[in-house]
Amino acid sequence: MKALVLCSGGIDSTTCLALAVEQYGAENVLALSVSYGQKHDKEIRSARAVADYYGVPLRELDLAALFAGSSCTLLKGNGGEIPKESYAEQLEKTDGKPVSTYVPFRNGLFLASAASIALSNDCGVIYYGAHSDDAAGNAYPDCSDAFNKAMNDAVFIGSGEQLRIEAPFVGRHKADVVAEGLRLKAPYHLTWSCYEGGDKPCGCCGTCIDRAAAFAANGVADPAL
Repeated sequence: MKALVLCSGGIDSTTCLALAVEQYGAENVLALSVSYGQKHDKEIRSARAVADYYGVPLRELDLAALFAGSSCTLLKGNGGEIPKESYAEQLEKTDGKPVSTYVPFRNGLFLASAASIALSNDCGVIYYGAHSDDAAGNAYPDCSDAFNKAMNDAVFIGSGEQLRIEAPFVGRHKADVVAEGLRLKAPYHLTWSCYEGGDKPCGCCGTCIDRAAAFAANGVADPAL
């Protein structure tokens, strides 16, 4: 069995990569990093560093053109400010819609693209790092268990039952992801999660807040800080 892992350079995808390497061996793992027009490239550089750490090949794909016209605050050119508050606080203002940092159907596009690359490279499984905290309150609906099941069915059927999707943390919290990564000795010191592209994480965007809480819940300092 060979596995393809979607790698964003953050802790969730890095933990998935560590898990895939443990299960299948680095020689049977392919990493995929996708650019989507984000305002900085630090997560891409982190994905490269993590792939190098494990000695797995990294494919890079640019899908930025597909998000042209989006109002997502993570993307270049829209002028929107990235919120400096928790996802829970942001959701109080969205009337049930996703948060402003939701990239339209990103995981759907990533997984569809990954399916083609996986099949072309004889991979039987795609790993990605969706977890329940991101799906909570409809913040990121393409991280939900229902979405994952639907995409897995589509990929399995559309591949002639050759390929499946594995989201090992889709029903778990980010603190559980970190706990698993600590067990696997994942290289969290190489990762980047912050939505800003400064020299250091901003500490106050939604993903920085969640990341800090996940490490605190495990009683350890964030190795990237």
